[in-house]
Amino acid sequence: MRVYRGVSAYFDANRAMWDERVPIHVDGEFYDLEGFVRGGSSNLPFEVEELGDVTGRSLVHLQCHIGKDTLSWARRGARVTGLDFSAPAIEAARALAERIGIEADFVVSDLYDAPEALGHRTFDIVYTGRGALNWLPDIDRWAQVAASLVSPGGVLYVSEFHPFTHVFADDDLTVVYDYFHDEPVVWDEPGTYADLTAKTVNNRCYEWNHGLGAVVSAIIGAGLQLELLHEQDVSEFPRWPWLVIGEDGRYRLPAGTPSLPLMYSLRARRPA
Repeated sequence: MRVYRGVSAYFDANRAMWDERVPIHVDGEFYDLEGFVRGGSSNLPFEVEELGDVTGRSLVHLQCHIGKDTLSWARRGARVTGLDFSAPAIEAARALAERIGIEADFVVSDLYDAPEALGHRTFDIVYTGRGALNWLPDIDRWAQVAASLVSPGGVLYVSEFHPFTHVFADDDLTVVYDYFHDEPVVWDEPGTYADLTAKTVNNRCYEWNHGLGAVVSAIIGAGLQLELLHEQDVSEFPRWPWLVIGEDGRYRLPAGTPSLPLMYSLRARRPA
């Protein structure tokens, strides 16, 4: 199996980290799977607006983790497939689909091997979202893979945390990390974003920050036509402890703080 163009140590460490955190995410409050089973949705309002009616459309969710976002699109009428490199995550996604009575296809595969793992199928919508691209070292290869999965006339839709937020410290807006870099940022910390106090063993992981220009250029280079690119002042994730959570459950900068982009979304289409 091809993994990260020869840097399999990165792949193995990241997969071990994610595998260990799956039960923490399934049982914890952050993902609120019990609320989801009762009818909740994790689709963000701007995602729903920008993708429009998905009824009857085929959708593949790359790096789907435990499938909550994937199944949220299914509840809106899409015919969904989820793909992730973590076998425990896919097992959890399948169990969640069974609990809510939705038919979905979940596949274990490294992102870069997705075309083969999916039988070279194509989809009306290729979706990726929220903390996915930072786990991939090669953004051009990602774009080629994603574009190969888009049916003629279909779209690639990305909903992602803004790379600009990655340059700042975790407690304030001091710039401490490079925006442009080729080598991975190495982390070795216990816990998880869903539970900072969780006791974990596989803590070393590797991430890459892909600038907005690099992502857009990769998508265009893969033959897709950019239709929209929006920067958002709202986030699904408390990037800093002093962000303010709204009634909608989303995080924003406090009033009086200079505005910053917290997320971005883009839609690109394969010509019919």
